[in-house]
Amino acid sequence: MSRFEEILIIMAEDLIAGCRERGLKLAVAESCTGGLVAACITSVSGASDVFDRGFVTYSNAAKVDMLGVGEDIIARHGAVSEEVARAMAEGAIENSDADLSLSITGIAGPEGGSDDKPVGLVHIAVARTGFETLHERHVFKGDRERVRVQAVESGLRLLNQVAGN
Repeated sequence: MSRFEEILIIMAEDLIAGCRERGLKLAVAESCTGGLVAACITSVSGASDVFDRGFVTYSNAAKVDMLGVGEDIIARHGAVSEEVARAMAEGAIENSDADLSLSITGIAGPEGGSDDKPVGLVHIAVARTGFETLHERHVFKGDRERVRVQAVESGLRLLNQVAGN
């Protein structure tokens, strides 16, 4: 295991402990990370105490069908946008038993970027019942794998923050 992977697992351990302590259930909705956040969380023994489910919504249809993201939101803003990230996070709570959720949508590359939405653009949102949904926009550097890992790290960091860790 690399040092970076160890850091992600430590972040997941902290998240699980914080959620357990506060009685929070957790869900994730992932697009460009394809389940990597859920994999980090579930690699920790005892994750089942707090982890309810993960949604891998790689296609626009999956975002609509599984999370209730409005087709109009995707048409107006694109799948890689603040609006869709927020809708994904909120939809993960609405479609699970979770109190806290993370969403990640982005362009990992190497194809798919544009002037407005470059490769490495990632939108992350965290929703928590009773709180305002938070959003972060990042443009990560590196190859596809590096972009995805940086997105996981940023997502876990924001989840820990919102969980009160």
